[in-house]
Amino acid sequence: MYEALVLVLALVAGVSLGAIFFGGLWWTVRKGMSSKQPAMLFFGSLLLRTGIALAGFYFMARVRWESLLVCLVGFIMARLIVIRLTRTGEKLTYFAQADSHAP
Repeated sequence: MYEALVLVLALVAGVSLGAIFFGGLWWTVRKGMSSKQPAMLFFGSLLLRTGIALAGFYFMARVRWESLLVCLVGFIMARLIVIRLTRTGEKLTYFAQADSHAP
């Protein structure tokens, strides 16, 4: 029972870390387009997001290696969720762009 609870909490922690990391990345890209100093914004965001994610993974690794693995799965799940929530509606891929320039 205790081990299942630890794994569920690790999954929640992974999803939370992923939401912070990838949601922060999305926010940074949107704000960076109109920022006066985009390099500072991107670099500061990178340091903050990476620091939070590494600290979260470090604390999960201290519990058990299984919880670290479940946390990583939650992190990847959050990436997929953020991609789906922030999709713009355009479905233009690289191959579609290349085909439009063909003679």
